[in-house]
Amino acid sequence: MRIISYNVNGIRAAMTKGFCDWLKTDPADIICLQETKATKDNVNRLLVTECGYEDYWFSATKKGYSGVAVFTKIKPDNIEYGNKHAVSDDEGRIIQLDFGDIRLINAYFPSGTTGDVRQEFKYQWLDDFYTYLQALKEKHPKLILCGDYNIAHTEIDIHDPKGNKNTSGFLPNERAWMDKFFNSGWIDTFRVFHPEPNRYSWWSQRFPSVRLQNKGWRLDYITATESLRGNLKSADIYPDVKHSDHCPVYLELS
Repeated sequence: MRIISYNVNGIRAAMTKGFCDWLKTDPADIICLQETKATKDNVNRLLVTECGYEDYWFSATKKGYSGVAVFTKIKPDNIEYGNKHAVSDDEGRIIQLDFGDIRLINAYFPSGTTGDVRQEFKYQWLDDFYTYLQALKEKHPKLILCGDYNIAHTEIDIHDPKGNKNTSGFLPNERAWMDKFFNSGWIDTFRVFHPEPNRYSWWSQRFPSVRLQNKGWRLDYITATESLRGNLKSADIYPDVKHSDHCPVYLELS
């Protein structure tokens, strides 16, 4: 099973930048997208299905905002839209698919960059989601959580840790949540294979040169519960794929 997680920052915009040509290269069996900013009815889905993928969408009630989707060549046994948390579901943040005894969760974590109100929303969302995941593990021990977490976990996950210590996405409480999350039985699958620094998945669009200079953040993760550690085969980040301010992250399981 080959999985990609990718914040496309608008699927329609990504399609104008060669996204569908990239799909034709068979980059993965399952592609989890965040920040689609679209509903399935205003996207040319034929371009996706022609590449051999079934597509499942969960969009925000607000047009052109947030939203997640999953394109898969492996037929899921079950799909759940959202997680029954109304505030989160209104923003189209979570879609879940079952493949045998593995549950795959595609999540778009909130950003707090627009101010204190959204930062508080982010903290509340993180707490609620953590509680939800703890309960879900009892029912589904084999979990994979893909997504844009909107948090750089450690200093090697960000190009300028000192300069960003007071910036949303690298705040102490956000990083403490990541510590708690990983200490509760989750694996940062990329770090199993890549302990090296300077590997990022997002670069600010305000300054185009930062991507060329690799001044980025690692905000995108594919994590798995400990019960899947023996199945991890490889992981990577693909900074040369450029349809978005993010790039795809990859995991292969045996």
